[in-house]
Amino acid sequence: MIRHPAERRAIVIGAGLAGSAVAHSLAIRGWSVTVFDQGQGPGAGASGLPAGLAAPHVSPDDHLLSRITRAGVQATLQRARDLLPIGTDWAPTGVLEHNLGGKRRLPAEGGATDNALSSASSSASSSVSSSVPATPAQMATAGLDPKAPGIWHAQAGWIRPRQLVAAQLQTPGVQVHWGQPVQSVVQHGAQWAVQAVDGQRLGQAPLLVVASAFDSLALLQHLPGFAVPFNPLRGQISFGRLSDLTEAQRLLLPPFPVNGHGSFISGVPTPEGQAGWFIGSTFERNCTQAPILAQDHAANRQRLQTLLPTLGQAMDQAFEADRVQGWAGLRCTLPNRLPAVGPIDRHRLPGLWLSAGMGARGISLSVLCGELTAAWLENEPLPLPEDCVRHLAAERYAAR
Repeated sequence: MIRHPAERRAIVIGAGLAGSAVAHSLAIRGWSVTVFDQGQGPGAGASGLPAGLAAPHVSPDDHLLSRITRAGVQATLQRARDLLPIGTDWAPTGVLEHNLGGKRRLPAEGGATDNALSSASSSASSSVSSSVPATPAQMATAGLDPKAPGIWHAQAGWIRPRQLVAAQLQTPGVQVHWGQPVQSVVQHGAQWAVQAVDGQRLGQAPLLVVASAFDSLALLQHLPGFAVPFNPLRGQISFGRLSDLTEAQRLLLPPFPVNGHGSFISGVPTPEGQAGWFIGSTFERNCTQAPILAQDHAANRQRLQTLLPTLGQAMDQAFEADRVQGWAGLRCTLPNRLPAVGPIDRHRLPGLWLSAGMGARGISLSVLCGELTAAWLENEPLPLPEDCVRHLAAERYAAR
């Protein structure tokens, strides 16, 4: 059991998807939460992705990652329903997965259901049957061979992460300090203090949650017992305006997002507000910078031609330098592709928590991780069964 702090006051470092989700989940339970972020506003880091998908992972044995992402997607879609306008900031469109090479398989006969998930967390579970073999009509609608293998994820959709971040940070009880990088964290008795570059104390609280993606490593690596093996992952998407496409090209656009080799989304507003198309992302490991690269536009062009061949060939000129736009961000990963959540080491570092390491699944997992954090602290039923929780717990990396 995790001890509830006597004072329901917390500091969160990082105001992206992970940090804003933690702040929201604590604040709606009556906590006072102060958030520090080095950016000048929502979406300064990887959470500034213009558009992305909330879609589950599937596997024939319905293994850990599949169960966790399915619960995470449902939590994210529910949060979007609660906070965001549908059609402009998110939409539960469903997602078609082009199962290239037959790499993904659904559980046989519908496989395990989410009765395998915690019965105490029905709000965070959904039936495996929400992911089913795609019909020939769905494949054809996307411009694919009707006989090609595909999976239809009914419990899925697109979302604009920056808008979700902004909405979560507007929760009463949350105070955000923008343009405020944290240089160090220091334990003072039962409190954790955060300090600026000049040594100025920015604030202190009995609970400190570090949710600053790969920057979390530099902030925490000097602390006794810290051994979370964070790695950087750079990703770039390519996008453009629908108005720059010809009528013939627009007629080829699928009416729902398609993933399977990266993802393609259309009809979602670009950062400038016009309806756009989006393809990506690239994956570059062990890279600590995130510039926009021409070769990654070329890689995304090839990605689209593999994912949706007819559309990709038709949109070839949309990737020319004077038409295509790009966004790149630095994500944070862990070896088992699952985040690190909760106390880092409750014996040596009491009150110091993490919510980081979500990699390319921040949209699908951040809300769930925020709810798990709050449920632990409030001694509520957990939103996942114990076997899943053990594989998310940050203490799995605690040095012994």
